[in-house]
Amino acid sequence: MAGNTRLDLSGAAICGDSMERDPPICLPNQASNASLASLDIGGTLIKLVYFENGKLNFVKFETSRLEECLDFIQDKKLLNGRPPGVSTANRVMKATGGGAFKFADVFKEKLGVSLDKLDEMDSVVAGANFLLKKIPGESFTHMSRKRMPVHVNQDNLFPYLLVNIGSGVSMIKVTGTKKFERVTGTHIGGGTIFGLAKLLTGCRKYDEFLKLSQQGDNLVLDLIVKDICGELACQKQGLSASTLASSFGKVISSQRKLTDYKAEDLATTLLSAFTYNIAQVSFLVASLLGLNRVYFGGSYIRGHASIMDNISYAIDYWSKGQMQAVFLRHEGFLGALGAFMSYESLNINGLILNDLKEQESSHKDSTPIDAKFTSDLNDSNIFPYLLVNIGSGVSLIEVIGKGKFERIIGTHLGGGTILGLARLLTGCTSYDEFLELSQRGNNLSVDLTVGDIYGGHGYLKHGLPASTTASSFGKVSSNKLSDYKIEDLAAALLNAFTYNIGQISYFVSKLSGLKRIFFRGSYICGHAKTMDKISRSLKYWSKDQIQTTFLCHEGFMGTLGAFWSYENMGINDVAAHEFMKEVLLSAPYMGGKSQSSPQEHFHGKDDETNLRGEIESLKHSNAELRAEVERLEQEKSELKARLEKLQLIISSQNR
Repeated sequence: MAGNTRLDLSGAAICGDSMERDPPICLPNQASNASLASLDIGGTLIKLVYFENGKLNFVKFETSRLEECLDFIQDKKLLNGRPPGVSTANRVMKATGGGAFKFADVFKEKLGVSLDKLDEMDSVVAGANFLLKKIPGESFTHMSRKRMPVHVNQDNLFPYLLVNIGSGVSMIKVTGTKKFERVTGTHIGGGTIFGLAKLLTGCRKYDEFLKLSQQGDNLVLDLIVKDICGELACQKQGLSASTLASSFGKVISSQRKLTDYKAEDLATTLLSAFTYNIAQVSFLVASLLGLNRVYFGGSYIRGHASIMDNISYAIDYWSKGQMQAVFLRHEGFLGALGAFMSYESLNINGLILNDLKEQESSHKDSTPIDAKFTSDLNDSNIFPYLLVNIGSGVSLIEVIGKGKFERIIGTHLGGGTILGLARLLTGCTSYDEFLELSQRGNNLSVDLTVGDIYGGHGYLKHGLPASTTASSFGKVSSNKLSDYKIEDLAAALLNAFTYNIGQISYFVSKLSGLKRIFFRGSYICGHAKTMDKISRSLKYWSKDQIQTTFLCHEGFMGTLGAFWSYENMGINDVAAHEFMKEVLLSAPYMGGKSQSSPQEHFHGKDDETNLRGEIESLKHSNAELRAEVERLEQEKSELKARLEKLQLIISSQNR
């Protein structure tokens, strides 16, 4: 398996059907008697690359069915061809991924082979560079169901951003042959999509979920701009009626339960929600790094047309056509290919994979945030700042002065998404009930951590402690919702989306050069755990360089802005029509059937009781709002009186 076995990749090219998924790669000059194989063992899938009959072949197995992989290796006799002088007891197979550590003893016991464990990021980058530099026709774009090949200019390949979509998502800046840096990642990845898909649709396999997603209509559950302000208002304000405002946002105003929705509609909504989010984070990271080339890989893409279309459309939308999403034919085998390259130090440009030593970035303890920012905010030091409005969706607004602001971007994964999914998964009927549930739950029962993948030491080479969330809902193994506590599901939901909002807020503030962020919106609700998670997220991403502030009347900002506009007190631009723009999300929209949202019909005693309860709740909220307005009016009168008194004093001193 190892030793002096020589790899010859000259003349490597894709062979077979040009449209085949994971097609073989011909190695015309490689000795046919060589027996070579490599593995990438992930949390969900095992990827195997092996050489046979002049070709590199690619095959996948579910990690939960490890025995099938072991049987395949034996049946194919991939361990038989060993170099001279290498005994059966010393056979070695190259492997990467967290499972290379987790299952090393199993391979030794069952197959008598030792796994030579290689760093995962090193392998992924080496695999990507091999494909981009040596395999013609490997890369392509995919828009509106059309695949177009991309010619890679070898003299202008670097730098590029590699987005690897596994259970979580890693984003790697590749600047050369052995030069790369994992710049960031997101815990909302393929494991999140599939984990929630199991719970919401009952599907058992990822491919089954993908098939369901092709048959559904996300407009049954998604809230779009037209649903909020109507077609006419959209035209008047210059807003696209089909803009996605809040994924799963329609659920919160519906009386329907999980069983009332079609599995196909749920699958389509899940797929669009999270592929758009991955694309948005990728766009923000690429913008921060000044990169226009973004390559997407990872086993969760699966060559699926809707996934690639969603990512491509979103990248094009947010970048205004300045960036392009590019995909790879062998997207799920980057790590396994990189491991395969390591059988021999190759004297070929850019394909050497030895023990790459990444320089760890050291972060000194930062000065306490209070020492960096003044706590007394006034007209002279408050501007500029980033205002993050968390409604059904999330809007991010740069405020540079009184009445001077610009909505920069937003995300469709907001409060409406959290509560919508919470209603489906836990059956809670209010946001307060959901928050109360989340306080009693443990997200680690469903969330996959770095420690679950790499063990108790974590992945320290790239700065990821064992406690880091690798994939929200990535630990979900059962497709029975009843197997999980609703408190744990609520805790995982809150964890997933608050950290996502915090991450996106940090990237936007960084791009805009802003070091102060104000959070507001009815979905914060002064809830300590919500604010704590957002604060922790900003602290982590910014390394204490961003000040996070929560507003006391976060749920009444729009009403207060309208109130103060009566007196033209500097913020009159936050009037009704501008506020409507502020709370909406400019996320792209694709797919679905343009149909009106289901009308609500109330029948029976229980429904009438619910309706009366909602009316009483609205009356109570209205009374609270009136009391707040009265207090503000009193405060305004007092301020005016003090101002008049001050003017009299100044006037008397000038005489």
